[in-house]
Amino acid sequence: MVDSFQSLFMAVGEARGRDPAQSRTAKLMGEGTVKIAKKLAEEAVEVGHEAILRNRAGVILESADLLYNLAVLLADAGVAPADVWAELRRREAMMGIAEKLPKRAGGGAGALPHAAAATARR
Repeated sequence: MVDSFQSLFMAVGEARGRDPAQSRTAKLMGEGTVKIAKKLAEEAVEVGHEAILRNRAGVILESADLLYNLAVLLADAGVAPADVWAELRRREAMMGIAEKLPKRAGGGAGALPHAAAATARR
């Protein structure tokens, strides 16, 4: 999975500079972060909807779209997949692989101790 996502992320990065008339990825990236984030959210809702319908094939198809849009968002945000994998390893060490970190008051989802530094770099 990691290799497949890395390959997808690299392909998204390569497509970024293509002609938007020829590349849906280039077109989406040219529309900016707000549009990219909306597409990601839309795909997440579609995955959830297919799951509610118990449509396994739909969950698979929409999950692939969700991962594609996540790769686009990460590329747009300047976040490498390796950064996400590192965060997963950090969380695994703290809580176990199958646990989500609790939300902290005032810190938002995931509330990373280094979030302010990451934001400042942008």
